[in-house]
Amino acid sequence: MMQWDKLLTIKRHGHELVGLPEVGRSHFHKDHDRIVFSSAFRRLGRKTQVHPLALNDHIHTRLTHSIEVGSVGRSLGIRVGELLAERLPPWANSHDMGMIVQSACLAHDIGNPPFGHAGEYAIRDWFKQPQHTRFLEPLSPLERLDLETFEGNAQGFRVVTCIENHLYDGGLRLTYPTLGTLLKYPWTATHATGKGKFSSYLTEVETLDKLGRELGLVSLGQHHWCRHPLAYLMEAADDICYTILDLEDAIELNILTFDSIKPILLQLCGDEEFEDAIFHSQASARRKISALRGKAIENMVNSAVSAFIGNYDAIMSGDYQGELLSDGDKGVKEGVGAAKTLAKMKVFPDTRKTELEVGAYSCLGTLLEAFCHAVYEQHQKGGSEDLSYRSEKIISLMSIHAPDPSWSLYHAYMRALDFISGMTDNYAAYLARQIGGLSR
Repeated sequence: MMQWDKLLTIKRHGHELVGLPEVGRSHFHKDHDRIVFSSAFRRLGRKTQVHPLALNDHIHTRLTHSIEVGSVGRSLGIRVGELLAERLPPWANSHDMGMIVQSACLAHDIGNPPFGHAGEYAIRDWFKQPQHTRFLEPLSPLERLDLETFEGNAQGFRVVTCIENHLYDGGLRLTYPTLGTLLKYPWTATHATGKGKFSSYLTEVETLDKLGRELGLVSLGQHHWCRHPLAYLMEAADDICYTILDLEDAIELNILTFDSIKPILLQLCGDEEFEDAIFHSQASARRKISALRGKAIENMVNSAVSAFIGNYDAIMSGDYQGELLSDGDKGVKEGVGAAKTLAKMKVFPDTRKTELEVGAYSCLGTLLEAFCHAVYEQHQKGGSEDLSYRSEKIISLMSIHAPDPSWSLYHAYMRALDFISGMTDNYAAYLARQIGGLSR
């Protein structure tokens, strides 16, 4: 069984001093602040959640989505912390639990590339295309696997532990509990789920294993750990938000109507007979949905907390494999399923969304061709002296992200992906136009 005194340690990645007094805020509040003030978090404001380059200012970006997930995650953490108060170590309370979950929620999308999931698919597919085989020939099979299964979760773990703030010296230097809660899939690509999900590249495998040991997670194999118990709360917060808020965005874009999602929201509220005078007024769909949003989120939070406590022993032993929203209230489970089905059938096939996602492939393809070619050439020639003029300029664009010529090709490619995946939608589109225009 995992123990809370290890799961809530105040040890900090990249900064081994422990037990120093904190004035005005706890160690876990400091994690929250470091994430909020990071450049990577700020750039989420110009990254796609579901609908790329939306012209409607009410549509969610990765930033607004992350803030909302953090709000729900805090409630989940506090609620569970209150129920487990007698089992927590002396230095942690329910509000610390809430802050840990909130911080992990704020960072849960921090590694996502431009253009949302379409960006992930574009990067993976580029490395899998036969014409790019030569770029991967010098790599080991495991190194190739990381590139061919590029994953936003693993990139996010790399950003906060390695790239942001203290480059190769602890990243944001977050506490182990916050990092553990962030690890939705605490394993490498060799153990990826059926959907290709994992949370650590080979470059961060030592950090992954150290976290597992320090937190007392259950080892499931080589570079393969069970989840931190609070990771289930982070996942539930994310599921709660996108279930409801993706439907809101679809209404804003006139893809769905309020009447088409009202039955789903009522089911998520746990009261299918709930009525409000505003439903029969001339109020906007945005105002009508707000009358149900809070009630639905509250009911879903209650369901997730009940599922966590109901499966507590399995969670603490590392045996739990379910999802809290699926293992809680039956109405919530069915409502989430109905929302996902509606999104799959009506929202994701939207013509404008599809057009922009296809364009994202071309955009990221242009960037990958330019930067990976330059990195490959630098590696082959062993330095910048003999580089072609174009490759030299491409690498100079990477600034601090530029790989050292002495590095392995795998690490050089990872630096190129750090640069490209960190771009906002707008900058990626701009740079692809500039590079593409010059190349033609």
